[in-house]
Amino acid sequence: MQHRVRAVLVTPNNTTLLIKRIRPGVDPYWVIVGGKIEPTDTSPEQALIREVREEIAGEPRIVRHLRTIETDTDHEDFYLATIERWSFEDRTGPEFSEEGRGEYLLEEIPLTAEAIDAINLLPQEIAAVLRAAVERGELLAAG
Repeated sequence: MQHRVRAVLVTPNNTTLLIKRIRPGVDPYWVIVGGKIEPTDTSPEQALIREVREEIAGEPRIVRHLRTIETDTDHEDFYLATIERWSFEDRTGPEFSEEGRGEYLLEEIPLTAEAIDAINLLPQEIAAVLRAAVERGELLAAG
């Protein structure tokens, strides 16, 4: 089972940063910044910080654990984090240079139920968690 970590990144503009994936033969979808824990990572939180640095050249401030989602193949820990600066042009993750992986586009999505409903955010369970948290006002108070 693959252990992954992901950061729901809340910006000063009350948006969240998501990666839009465009792959041949697949409808576009969005994912939360993050990736798998490597053997050199000392903790899930340290892995999360490394992944955010690699994928968007940003420094997250982890607020709290948000949700764990398990499937037959993955154990994913989602964290709520704030971020003030990032640079998608300076990303260094190895997946960005692999042939045949499709496109990765960083998008700022408003933290509203309507904006979350308008995209195909995967996994669907985290989309429902985010929508509910937005409706309760929990994410806008993250900073």
